[in-house]
Amino acid sequence: MADTKERTFIMIKPDGVQRGLIGKIIQRFEDKGFKLLAMKMVWPTESLLKEHYADLASKPFFSGLVKYMSSGPVVPMVWEGLDVVKTGRVMLGETNPKDSAPGTIRGDYCIQVGRNIIHGSDSVESAKKEIKLWFGEKEVIDWARATDNWIYE
Repeated sequence: MADTKERTFIMIKPDGVQRGLIGKIIQRFEDKGFKLLAMKMVWPTESLLKEHYADLASKPFFSGLVKYMSSGPVVPMVWEGLDVVKTGRVMLGETNPKDSAPGTIRGDYCIQVGRNIIHGSDSVESAKKEIKLWFGEKEVIDWARATDNWIYE
């Protein structure tokens, strides 16, 4: 069996932060068995968001998306685990919350596509790009190295 351990980029959007859903979302990924490698709360600039969503630049909703995403703090994270990109997307639910099943993050916590509380990478390649865009190399924990020096075992 091939090792499918990988990393994904997950970001709680301004509505998820404002509604106090950070802990609930983190809990779902931890309960699933994924490891949190990086997390921070930032108020993103429009230029960072334009780069992040560059693939959507030609869409009519692009400027509204950038304006909304820069309206408050977000919580970008890096998660690691077996098939975390695909599984993470399933956990998030459909982009349009009305199409999301109960039990998914969007199915349980949101009702409007323009306020769908969370972003997740759609491929391993986009995850690598997004992680590099939002985090410096030293901000992402290497658990194999980190656990060598734990005080308590």
